[in-house]
Amino acid sequence: HVQLVESGGGSVEAGGSLSLSCTIRGNTRDANCVGWFRQAPGKEREGVARMWRWNDNIEYTDSVKGRFTIRSDNAANIVYLEMNNLEPDDTALYSCAARTNGCSFTASYYNAWGQGTQVTVS
Repeated sequence: HVQLVESGGGSVEAGGSLSLSCTIRGNTRDANCVGWFRQAPGKEREGVARMWRWNDNIEYTDSVKGRFTIRSDNAANIVYLEMNNLEPDDTALYSCAARTNGCSFTASYYNAWGQGTQVTVS
């Protein structure tokens, strides 16, 4: 099975940047699609960015377009979420998730999740 470990969260001022990492361990061939999700207190979990690791199939939620970039280092089995021009509304627990087939923002289709990393923007 697949294990995911996130790192890179922290606290920044509005306008700042952070880079999150999602390290894929175990059966990495089952992690063809990787998504980043976030959940703020009192809000539903939302998909932020997702990518099929083997081509340019990438999608962002509207609120982060032009500010966030998802990319994969397939040799190292790490998927990054680079976040620029952060806003207070970006404050949330960010989690990466993986699935083998298909690639969308439907969280229930993902079968591996990391523990999450907190991002706080003030």
